[in-house]
Amino acid sequence: MHVLVRLGDTEAAEQILGGLGEQDRGRAEIRIATAALRLAQHDLGAATAVPGPVLDGSAPVDWPPWAAQAFWLEAIAQDAAGDPGAAGRVLERALNLAEPGDVLQLFLLHPAPGLLKGQAGHRTAHAALIAEIISRLAGQAHEPPDGLQPLVEPLRDSEIRALRYLPTNLTLPEIARELHVSHNTVKTHIRSLHTQLGAHRRAEAVDRARALGLLAPAAYQR
Repeated sequence: MHVLVRLGDTEAAEQILGGLGEQDRGRAEIRIATAALRLAQHDLGAATAVPGPVLDGSAPVDWPPWAAQAFWLEAIAQDAAGDPGAAGRVLERALNLAEPGDVLQLFLLHPAPGLLKGQAGHRTAHAALIAEIISRLAGQAHEPPDGLQPLVEPLRDSEIRALRYLPTNLTLPEIARELHVSHNTVKTHIRSLHTQLGAHRRAEAVDRARALGLLAPAAYQR
């Protein structure tokens, strides 16, 4: 769901959420992903309400970075709602949780550089961490490494859907089943992706797609 939101496909993310039962929707990690989706849909009320149990501890997380992500998304929502004071306080809690494990990817997956820069200008215990995050965000916005050039033309929706499966371990026939298309159709999409990305292998295509911001950064390790 996070990757789909980052790619702008909120409809697909909503479909995944709609396929979950009530018990799964109540899990901390699903609440956090739902908050990201509601933010992308500009539903600030829901973006704040859904992760509430994670923020107050009544929906415990199995992995501390999830809690950091919940507070980060809450900070973005509070900032968008026009409450910079609340956003700053919540952001500081997110940074408190993220810094011990040096977990920066969550700030890159849902970027809000203006919020971070504002926090750096106030009293914060995490100035160095904020500077590192902002530096990485700036690197994403500039020319990709190894002189990689932007795509000549945007990818088609069908190619984007195929691209999402490249970082997985699914085979091409398995990807075809997931997309409900033929094996040959998937092969055509993959060939097109390799051509547009200037890649010869699947892993290389994934790396270049991430460098261009077409895929979310590699997931942080648990």
